[in-house]
Amino acid sequence: MKGLYFFFFFFYEEITFVFQERENLPVTEDNFVKLQVKACALSQINTKLLAEMKMKKDLFPVGREIAGIVLDGILPLDSEDPGLCEVVRVHEHYLVHKPEKVTWMEAAGSIRDGVRAYTALHYLSHVSPGKSVLIMDGASAFGTIAIQLAHHRGAKVISTACSLEDKQCLERFRPPIARVIDVSNGKVHVAESCLEETGGLGVDIVLDAGVRLYSKDDEPAVKLQLLPHKHDIITLLGVGGHWVTTEENLQLDPPDSHCLFLKGATLAFLNDEVWNLSNVQQGKYLCILKDVMEKLSTGVFRPQLDEPIPLYEAKVSMEAVQKHQGRKKQVVQF
Repeated sequence: MKGLYFFFFFFYEEITFVFQERENLPVTEDNFVKLQVKACALSQINTKLLAEMKMKKDLFPVGREIAGIVLDGILPLDSEDPGLCEVVRVHEHYLVHKPEKVTWMEAAGSIRDGVRAYTALHYLSHVSPGKSVLIMDGASAFGTIAIQLAHHRGAKVISTACSLEDKQCLERFRPPIARVIDVSNGKVHVAESCLEETGGLGVDIVLDAGVRLYSKDDEPAVKLQLLPHKHDIITLLGVGGHWVTTEENLQLDPPDSHCLFLKGATLAFLNDEVWNLSNVQQGKYLCILKDVMEKLSTGVFRPQLDEPIPLYEAKVSMEAVQKHQGRKKQVVQF
């Protein structure tokens, strides 16, 4: 029985994917179950996090968002089993029931982005009816789930589009997005558009997809065009606002901090792995997983899934995901 793994070269922070023959699964222990995998979603691997946690092994398993017979869940960060395999061994604390209405593809393709969206909008920024939310890169797999959750909570959503195709995708949302800001040509000022949309008050919640930290001369051309500067985010944030960032190396100068202080604003870092790093959070984590499945079942979440990928193409597809290629969620179907 083969599974997909990767070699991680810590010094260069580079990875190589490889199919590897697996030994038979060990005898199931207390609180562990064997799961026949029906679908496994592909997500980018955070090599920096692995390096910082000093998780040094010869081989790391690939694929953690899985759906299978009876149960589904996200494999923990230290799992020895790859999700891209026919059978895996999982602790019951990482599993929730899949509703009958939800397909294997939908379950595997939504659960990680659902957890991220809940973490950002519910636990880090406390979204509620009437709040205004700016979701950067809303046409991404994660962005679409975040928009749907914000709409479900009664928030007013503003989003950015990185291409004409993304803009058209966002304009088809129902309920409609209050404003779609096309940043593909680099001419539109995100802060001005948000302040105009909110009558000069600024937005209550910002969920970024990365920000520029330096001057124009020090940033790559692609990043200059698609990402706002950190000063733009601070400018468009309203009084008492929440900035949830995915920029793990964010640096704020004293004037930036002073401006956030004057607004009484908060800054939070979105790291969805925190739920698996402490057993104290296990109850909340399972509640999120169950709620994501429920919202899939009722149609609140409608994930943007690509065509099903056969197992033999998983290596090539994972290499593309690692390079940020493709917009829709990639899911391997067994």
